[in-house]
Amino acid sequence: MQKSNAFGAATFERVETEERVEQLARLAGAIWREYWPAIIGPDQTEYMIEQFQSLPAIKRDMAEYAYEYWFVRAADDGRIVGFTGGHVEPETARFFVSKIYLLKEERGRHFASAVIAFYENLLRERGLEAMYLTVNKHNELGIRAYTAKGFQTIDAVETDIGHGFIMDDYIMEKRI
Repeated sequence: MQKSNAFGAATFERVETEERVEQLARLAGAIWREYWPAIIGPDQTEYMIEQFQSLPAIKRDMAEYAYEYWFVRAADDGRIVGFTGGHVEPETARFFVSKIYLLKEERGRHFASAVIAFYENLLRERGLEAMYLTVNKHNELGIRAYTAKGFQTIDAVETDIGHGFIMDDYIMEKRI
């Protein structure tokens, strides 16, 4: 198991093997089905899982876009509490944080803070200037959390993702 240093409440295990990628896809589906239907509805949730969180989508992103993924593990007992992932954008010297997802029962336990600290360290190690992410405009919990961690809203976008669905997001950035 490859881990980075502990960041407060969490350690991070890089997802590299086929078995771990499959485990990641199962975890993504479970978290999405628990959290997102109340915000975007069940149909869009299932569509987005298939397009962005399924095993083929995760493999595609890793192979074609150099995405990196990590399991977020509780520092005290090693249980998986969620996952995170994204990729470097060399042309902008930023890291796109595509995913920070925690299991329902693990939210509010400082794991999101540990994820942000993990990325701050990663950016410094790689000489990057900022990280950014997209957050659904109706995801009040996420917006509050990112704002509290020093992210600023730099844009708002509506992205047509097909099948009549739109992602209605803020782009939030944190400079390092």
